[in-house]
Amino acid sequence: MAAIDSFNFSGKKAIIRVDFNVPLNDKFEITDDTRIRAAVPTIQKILKDGGAVILMSHLGRPKDAYDEKFSLKHVVAHLSSTLGVDVKFAPDCIGEEVKAMTTELKAGEVLLLENLRFHKEEKKGDEGFAKQLAELADVYVNDAFGTAHRAHASTTIIANFMEEKMAGYLLEKEIKFLGNTVENAEKPFVAIVGGAKVSGKLEVLKTLIQKVDTILIGGGMAYTFLKAQGHEIGNSLVEEDLVETARQILVDAEKNGVNFMLPVDNLAADKFDNDADIQEVGVEIPVGRMALDIGPKTAKAYAAEIAKAKTVVWNGPMGCFEMPNFANGTFTVCQAVADSSAVSIIGGGDSVSAVNKSGLADKMSHISTGGGASLEFLEGKVLPGVKAIQG
Repeated sequence: MAAIDSFNFSGKKAIIRVDFNVPLNDKFEITDDTRIRAAVPTIQKILKDGGAVILMSHLGRPKDAYDEKFSLKHVVAHLSSTLGVDVKFAPDCIGEEVKAMTTELKAGEVLLLENLRFHKEEKKGDEGFAKQLAELADVYVNDAFGTAHRAHASTTIIANFMEEKMAGYLLEKEIKFLGNTVENAEKPFVAIVGGAKVSGKLEVLKTLIQKVDTILIGGGMAYTFLKAQGHEIGNSLVEEDLVETARQILVDAEKNGVNFMLPVDNLAADKFDNDADIQEVGVEIPVGRMALDIGPKTAKAYAAEIAKAKTVVWNGPMGCFEMPNFANGTFTVCQAVADSSAVSIIGGGDSVSAVNKSGLADKMSHISTGGGASLEFLEGKVLPGVKAIQG
């Protein structure tokens, strides 16, 4: 794969697939600019070389047509101030007007295209649409790891029409940490897997069982495993159709010598509410109650395992951390990872929200920008967006 560092962008126009799918409030203000900041080093490298930058992204889930609330024009002011460059904005991502704007683009200038997903051809991976995007520039740079698991026009198909194609700094970093680090992990290797459902993490669990020494399970998915062991789980979240699968995962973990740890105590609430009546219980959840967080003994035991680790991968919270009364498990784990000397990889989604909320983000080795993409990469799948720039 061509490296962005060894390429000189002087006099070149680079079209970069970025991930500016940022959260906006009802005043269209950006509430978390992590993804924008993550793209800055790649943009700056091209500008410093004397190149021009064309940025393309999606935002939200529009229904294949213009929708003001999903317009990338809401990102322009924040992006301009972050880059220290007056970013130009195109009213579309293809067409004659856009082509004219890219033709006039000079070295050191930045142009942001309108939301790719206002065209249904983007998600369909349409070749004609991808070709029109390719015609706007000399070089294609993919720096959007969060969408690299999708074979969309801007993430994959465009590469077929570009002579020069490469990964940006962010994508390179994701491949290095999620790929190389996990494949060649220093032991002990601990995986922390949480979140609501086993179904979303099945494949990653099967892969991790082949690689890690210890798996720490939390979140709603824990109770499908506890049920598989024959415990009473009350009204806790459970995927009945996966109880047998969970039992098989436990057997496979034992066969592979993996220390598969489940909660030994839990916070059991009488309703799904921060102000619920909460009982600290053991492994059995009383009838009529639901477990919404791991208990203090479990959190302490998990922290002790993390302290021994040399490599840690974390995907998914330990409980309903959005509610303060059920955040202790997640934040204890977060603090343990921050205090650890291990290489720590936070694998997207709610884990990233938790780490950001805890204020400990700068203590982590790598925070992935991809939810589904980081999971698929950890599963060992070849991501279409990565494969496209390796050719």
